[in-house]
Amino acid sequence: MLEETLVLFKNIRNPDYDKSLAAYKKSGGYKSLKKVFAMKPEDVVQEVKESGIRGRGGAGFPTGLKWSFMAKGTGKPSYLVANADESEPGTCKDRELMLKDPHLFLEGMLIGCYAIGCHHGYIYVRGEFFPSIKILNDAVDELYVDGLLGPDPLGSGFNLDLTIHTGAGAYICGEESALLDSLEGKRGQPRVKPPFPAVSGFNGCPTSVNNVETLACMPFILSDGGVDAFKSFGPQNNSGTHLVSLSGHVNRPGVYELRMDVNMKDIIYDIGGGILNGKKLKGVIPGGSSSPVMKADEIDVLYNFDDLAKVGTMMGSAAIMVFDEDTDIVKLLHRITRFYAHESCGQCTPCREGTQWSKQIVRDFLSGNGSDEKLKRLDRVGGNMLGTSLCALGDAAAMPIQSFINKFPEDFRKYYATA
Repeated sequence: MLEETLVLFKNIRNPDYDKSLAAYKKSGGYKSLKKVFAMKPEDVVQEVKESGIRGRGGAGFPTGLKWSFMAKGTGKPSYLVANADESEPGTCKDRELMLKDPHLFLEGMLIGCYAIGCHHGYIYVRGEFFPSIKILNDAVDELYVDGLLGPDPLGSGFNLDLTIHTGAGAYICGEESALLDSLEGKRGQPRVKPPFPAVSGFNGCPTSVNNVETLACMPFILSDGGVDAFKSFGPQNNSGTHLVSLSGHVNRPGVYELRMDVNMKDIIYDIGGGILNGKKLKGVIPGGSSSPVMKADEIDVLYNFDDLAKVGTMMGSAAIMVFDEDTDIVKLLHRITRFYAHESCGQCTPCREGTQWSKQIVRDFLSGNGSDEKLKRLDRVGGNMLGTSLCALGDAAAMPIQSFINKFPEDFRKYYATA
């Protein structure tokens, strides 16, 4: 029977834990930060590299490598920005960390700031996360009172400040360069790259943007023996535990902490308790709404970055959305296309036009006006969005369209017009 491996959720699963600074310290909190302050920043980056951790926000880029790309000797300040926007449908893992163990995340944030030479970090939180915002602000206040933020925390000589910044609920601001524009007070739109944020990010300065879960892993990785332990939780190039948001037609939906070497089928049937009401599984969206769908006979695969990529899909933000045999695929796709049409920033023509056209074509099917020609047109519209926009929203909108058409064509044929 598959069980959780508790690293990030160790405190959260403790019913007596009250998420205060005192409780976090009692559980061993901020010991890793003390160790880090005795190290050289470049040595911290090297340990993070050796741990093999890849970004938990969706892209899966190696975090240590990302930090090593930070431009040096520019004469400008460096910045670390935590992406706490969490806007991918089906994803609710970062919210759990902010709500229930904020100091774990904040210690990781402080470690990251020290590693890249940042003296003022920013946390960009989704505006609708009202409880998370309040809890984070209270936790930051605790750190200032305790002396862990401000001048010379733990006698390190490293001055450090944190600012909580709330967004306004735009999906596009989950993309790092749009997030930075929003943080600067501009309209949140993706930037042309290069230059990348590591060279010219927040206010034109070297910047690293990291996901909440990624940063929350740092206290464990930088603890004694943490690098080797973290590497042991998964296969090569897929280190650590990760937080899986399991939703849809399962008996036990929720957020679970699992190793990277577990099977997705076991996640659904052991952790999730199987399909609701004893029905059959029809398919799974494995990594948030932007990931290509999988049929029921394809889920016997290890749930990590590389193994899912081998079968033509992606882990993304580790949000597994399960749907049963009674699910109408066309209605499901309509909901997804409506979302991306609404959230496209409109800057890039293929995405701006493609998301609207795909929504309208799927709506035609639901009106009973489908046809082979329209199905081909829908597939073509999706293909025209792939790789043609400044950010990944075009791809995010296209991959569900093409995969649903490829995997479930019979569902679309039910909506063909009849003479």
